[in-house]
Amino acid sequence: MKFSGALKFNHIFQRLYHSKGYCDGYLALYARKNRTSRNRVGITVSKKLGHAVVRNRTRRRLREVYRLNEQRFLPGYDIVVVARTRAVEAPFDALTASYLALAKKAGILRQTEENQ
Repeated sequence: MKFSGALKFNHIFQRLYHSKGYCDGYLALYARKNRTSRNRVGITVSKKLGHAVVRNRTRRRLREVYRLNEQRFLPGYDIVVVARTRAVEAPFDALTASYLALAKKAGILRQTEENQ
């Protein structure tokens, strides 16, 4: 994540959970403007989805989806991605499509990328 940082504080996660979210079968995405020129990304995977190995693998895959598509996102947002049950066994392409579709709905993708 060259242009982004990680969300680490619980109060920021809680603030985002109370904002408008976008969901599909794989993920839920919450986004809100921050006052910086960088994005901050947080990933949440519930204990209900499996043991630590499963949760960490899901978290790594979602981090990689963001890393590969980082240049498509507008700067200056706090983003929280919540993995749902289907995300654990989902193919990487499906996770990527889901992530980008939710980001587009949230309005945090660059305009030039949406038209291509």
